Amino acid sequence: MSDGFDRAPEQTRPQDNSPQLNSEPAMAKPQVVVAPVLMSKLSANAPEFYPSGYSNFTEPYEDGVEDYPTLSEYVQDFLNHLTEQPGSFETEIDQFAETLNGWVTTDDALQELVELVYQQATSIPNFSYMGARLCNYLSHHLTISSQSGNFRQLLLQRCRTEYELRDQAAKGDEAARKRFHAFVLFLGELYLKLEIKGTNGQVTRADILQAGLRELLNALFANPVDDNLICAVKLLKLTGSVLEDAWKEKGKTDMEEVIQRIENVVLDAHCSRDVKQMLLKLVELRSSNWGRVHVTSTYREATPENDPNYFMNEPTFYTSDGVPFTAADPDYQEKYQELLEREDLFADYEENGTDLSGAGDPYLDDLDDEMDPEIEEAYEKFCLESERKQKQ
Repeated sequence: MSDGFDRAPEQTRPQDNSPQLNSEPAMAKPQVVVAPVLMSKLSANAPEFYPSGYSNFTEPYEDGVEDYPTLSEYVQDFLNHLTEQPGSFETEIDQFAETLNGWVTTDDALQELVELVYQQATSIPNFSYMGARLCNYLSHHLTISSQSGNFRQLLLQRCRTEYELRDQAAKGDEAARKRFHAFVLFLGELYLKLEIKGTNGQVTRADILQAGLRELLNALFANPVDDNLICAVKLLKLTGSVLEDAWKEKGKTDMEEVIQRIENVVLDAHCSRDVKQMLLKLVELRSSNWGRVHVTSTYREATPENDPNYFMNEPTFYTSDGVPFTAADPDYQEKYQELLEREDLFADYEENGTDLSGAGDPYLDDLDDEMDPEIEEAYEKFCLESERKQKQ
């Protein structure tokens, strides 16, 4: 009997004699496409790639000297690393000295090492301090003592070569004076850092450097152009207290003579007003025992009038060339303004203080224009103090 639907005639299917695991229809196996194999020219043993100008001496030195074909490359790489990361001195100097002891075994190698360290200390801004520390360490830890002398003796001989040219350099052109000033400040750092151990174990400073600094000051004051005088001020700020103590122990009055020389320069020399102010501040600093504070002294708030050392803790800034400067430099305002423009610290404000960033701050807009009396008094005092400094 028909159920109301017409059924299509059944087609004859081929008989499947394979065993059936279940009643579900069998699924076709997926086809795996195998990608073609590409032959690469890269090698796991290839040297690491570094972009042009990138220094790969950023990690603590662990590889020894096998990667450096010459002593010069090894030492220069370490000096550059120390310049970029001065904090690594304590952790890496031992291995550096140990490596040098296995490499520096001839007179020529020792001379080359001395020259590399000297050039770095006198040509790289702000490396004179670290260079003096490095020289002191190597003078005590290098085992080689050549026929020409040990590390310290060869270093002092190299400094003496430059020292002999002091009068000519102080009178030279700007580039010659700049190199001379770098040498002067390095010698000052070396005087403070280079330790000489006596036979009884006592530690002293090199007297030859003390005498040399005195003659370098004479050369600078004998040619009282601005940059020579600024260099003399920096040297005395660095070493003045130590030099005066050493001279007093020997009954010498050299510092009195130096101060008298400064006062004569202030009166007679045709230097700039700012440099004369620096010289006078130095005289005041010396009159306060170089800013050394005694615990028994009565406390009083430091001001520019009662503390010659008032500006000594000013922060150090750097020009785009990496040259350090502080508020003591005569062209401080110009350099600092250049720094502000370079950093774009006030991009959203005009010189008159107008906000260029868009809508005003609703919180600030709602504030009363009148100042608190105490704040207003402090503000007026600040303005008067700023105006007085500008007139100076």
